[in-house]
Amino acid sequence: MLSNSVQDILNDQIKHEFYSAYIYLSMAAHCEAENLAGCAHWLRVQAQEEQSHAMKLFDYIHERGGRVTLQTIPQPPAEFTSILDLFQQVLEHEQKVTGLINRCYETALKDNDYATSIMLQWFIEEQVEEEKNATAIVEQIKLMGASGTALFMLDRQLGARAG
Repeated sequence: MLSNSVQDILNDQIKHEFYSAYIYLSMAAHCEAENLAGCAHWLRVQAQEEQSHAMKLFDYIHERGGRVTLQTIPQPPAEFTSILDLFQQVLEHEQKVTGLINRCYETALKDNDYATSIMLQWFIEEQVEEEKNATAIVEQIKLMGASGTALFMLDRQLGARAG
């Protein structure tokens, strides 16, 4: 059985994972409007991944005899000044999520909830990958500068991401 503090923080994390999906869908919509279909595809795949993270937590709470309480998801931003700005926000968001996952882990350890600590290790490893991927895209965009050809090539590369 989950303690109230672990259950509460996992429910809060479900909200953050769904918000992640929501913000990535908003970013995908922006990219579609800018004719960057590959970037939009990458972000849609990312949104689906975030939804699966939320559902992993949802299922875990039930497996441990807890109760899921869904929370309000804030409206994400809809406008971005550039593709670099957009992907810098992706990176910043993933760094924020890493901090939230670490907070969940710390709460589980404080409550001597070893099962939850072990489950959260998957999320910790996932966040390392998420930050690495976002950093790589930001650095590629910085290297491109104002080159439309390079942006076209990056857009095609991101569009090849498997879903």
